[in-house]
Parts: sequence; C-alpha cells; structure tokens
Amino acid sequence: MSKTTVSANQTESTMASHADAIGHGNSPAAWTCVLVMLVGALISSIAFVIASTPIFIGGLVVMVIGLIVGFVMRKAGYGVGGSKLQNNGH
Repeated sequence: MSKTTVSANQTESTMASHADAIGHGNSPAAWTCVLVMLVGALISSIAFVIASTPIFIGGLVVMVIGLIVGFVMRKAGYGVGGSKLQNNGH
C-alpha cells in the first residue's frame, strides 16, 4: 500500500457523517451566551440609529461579556455534555 492510500483511509474514518449527533449547542451556557449577545446587539442597533457612540460601544461591551459568560459557564459544567447536566438518577 502507498502512503496516499493509507492517509486517505485515515481521513475517511475521522470525518463526521450525517448520522453523528452534533448537539447544536443546546445547553444553558449556549443559551445564556446567545441571549446576552442579542441584548448587546439590540443596544448597539438602537445606539446606531440614534447616533450615540458611547451607547454603541456599550452594546459591543455587552456582547463581549456574553462571550465571556458563555465560556465561563461551559468551563463550570453547563455546556453540552457538561458535568452539571448529567442525569444522576433523580
């Protein structure tokens, strides 16, 4: 066998298929991140319309805070497959 054939076979085994569950980020961390970022986008959008630079920047800051909150919640176990979301039989 040539190296090309072996690497092609290895690539096929690591590729995702349509049967694999992808999760879609359905977790408290993902939902919180998205909701906080949507609020930030709303603030920035309103500020853009009324031409207020400080409020626009404030909306951008809220969006960055949303990313940070989502990351921290994921690390705390509230992400997809996180330790806080495991069913313990109760």
